[in-house]
Amino acid sequence: MDYPIKPVDFTRVTFNDTFWQKRLQTNQENTLSANFKKCEETGRIDNFAKAAGQMKGPHEGIYFNDSDVYKVMEGAAYSLSVNPDPELDAYMDKLIALVGAAQEKDGYLYTPRTINPDAMVAEREGLSRWSNLKNNHELYMVGHMYEAAVAHYQATGKRNFLEIALKSADLIDSVFGPNKIRDIPGHQEIEIGLVKLYRVTGEARYLNLAKFFLDERGHYHNREAYNLFDIVGYSQDHLPVTEQTEVVGHAVRAVYMYAGMADIAALTGNKAYIGALDKLWHDLVDKKMYITGGIGSSHHGESFGKAYDLPNAEAYNETCAAIADIFWNHRMFLLHGDSKYQDVLERTLYNGFLVGVSLSGDTFFYANPLASDGKWKFNVNVAATRSPWFDCSCCPTNVVRLMPSLPGYIYAHTDDKLYVNHYVAGSAKLDLSKTKLDIIQETNYPWEGKIKLTLNPEQAGTFTLALRIPGWARNEPLPGGLYHYANSSDETISLKLNGEAQTLKLDKGYALVSHTWQRGDIIELNIPMPIRLVSSRDEVSANAGKLVIERGPVVYCAEAVDNNGQIQTIRVSKEESLSAEFDPDFLDGLMLIKGKDITLIPYYAWSHRGEGEMAVWFQTY
Repeated sequence: MDYPIKPVDFTRVTFNDTFWQKRLQTNQENTLSANFKKCEETGRIDNFAKAAGQMKGPHEGIYFNDSDVYKVMEGAAYSLSVNPDPELDAYMDKLIALVGAAQEKDGYLYTPRTINPDAMVAEREGLSRWSNLKNNHELYMVGHMYEAAVAHYQATGKRNFLEIALKSADLIDSVFGPNKIRDIPGHQEIEIGLVKLYRVTGEARYLNLAKFFLDERGHYHNREAYNLFDIVGYSQDHLPVTEQTEVVGHAVRAVYMYAGMADIAALTGNKAYIGALDKLWHDLVDKKMYITGGIGSSHHGESFGKAYDLPNAEAYNETCAAIADIFWNHRMFLLHGDSKYQDVLERTLYNGFLVGVSLSGDTFFYANPLASDGKWKFNVNVAATRSPWFDCSCCPTNVVRLMPSLPGYIYAHTDDKLYVNHYVAGSAKLDLSKTKLDIIQETNYPWEGKIKLTLNPEQAGTFTLALRIPGWARNEPLPGGLYHYANSSDETISLKLNGEAQTLKLDKGYALVSHTWQRGDIIELNIPMPIRLVSSRDEVSANAGKLVIERGPVVYCAEAVDNNGQIQTIRVSKEESLSAEFDPDFLDGLMLIKGKDITLIPYYAWSHRGEGEMAVWFQTY
């Protein structure tokens, strides 16, 4: 039993476009090395050497810094999967040996305690193992290690990292369970990691342990509920997971949990999990998501706010939360086969996620507001310019592992249906039940909506091609009605098979083409990209009387540098005459939108030219 829809692995998909391929290359050449360098400079890697007895000195940095190293290692493993590099391979082996040396004999791996058990603080790390799980991230960190170890094993075939992970998981399985310690991680993540260990080993204990940690939430067996910062459901421990219907608490923790629930639902057929996930998804998308796909509006506890509480300048929208939401929506699609999950994923990808990393790949946003005075700084994680690192650097290290895996989000399939979920020029090799297939995609997306697909099956075969027609092309900025278009478009979508026009047959947002496919068959899809104005529901008081401007999947913003030094007086009419103009030399090449008194750039590209005001929402007149 597993997901009814199978994703096509990222190692079988190659990009050759001018948008994403540049970013994957930048991630490999700049982001990965910058992250490893910062892990070295800040003592994150030295902590493993100290735990191994190879160096002297105290633990450096925050007590959960081990996780940053693991996430960068995961990104490096993905890079090795598609770009063999002997130097990086050797560096990884050296790091893996260090992690193994830091691991205690019984499998325990938590460098702060191993370095100096007597330095532990009760309310932080806990005075003994597992004594303060709501705070100390013991289980969270090894969850990231499991993901990295599986990625490395799949990339190289080596078991050196995987054996460390299995030794850790076996220890934790011996400690936690119905007749053992009944407690849960304060920060979810181990659930996803355990499922990945189960997938590569077939060992059911790991899947059962992941489900145990989820099912313990909302049940208090000799412990208190995890409700830090006086936020209801901060760690999603306020109710059993199957009874949760509203997204609350710390956004990243929550959405990691939902992704883990989806995995377990797929692997076990747990309908109660699926029912809860459906309700949680609607609560988020219908009431608590920004037009950029950003989530987690509140600085207080990095948490979800109340329904329709979506401030702009004060928005938190952690980059990690956007990444987690991509993980979750991808899984929801694999469960349900509905394009609405890919619509959310796409909007988050091009806006809420991509804004979190600079074009050079070596500076980052932790939080992503939708307005800025160019100077305002709420706390150390919120500024008007990107930073090369943070004391808590979960976001840069999350970027480095998502970026190289993006080709794996493009295609998926069942036995008789091939889904094309995203449009990126490149090629892929697919194994369908009846035939093997090469597919070539030609497009200049996201700047143009013309897509050409050439299908080359190994032998003629009948199956259905499902082409996602994005929500923005179906007059729906996001599912759920939180946002709507304020101007109309009469441009139509066209579809051709081998030059012959086809009638659009939409099912769950996909145009279906059933055909006996032969080598050289060509599909041409044209999705017009008019400039659209977006309004939000009246309940969102922060956006009253305001509009957003977008084109295709890209949300736009105004920066002071392009608009006479300030943007507070900008007004936009619903009848505004706006034009799109591509500039190949501006900020790595992008589509500008210009009006009589306004110049706009994609939101993801702001803050590359010094400090200055920025806004996404504009007053109307």
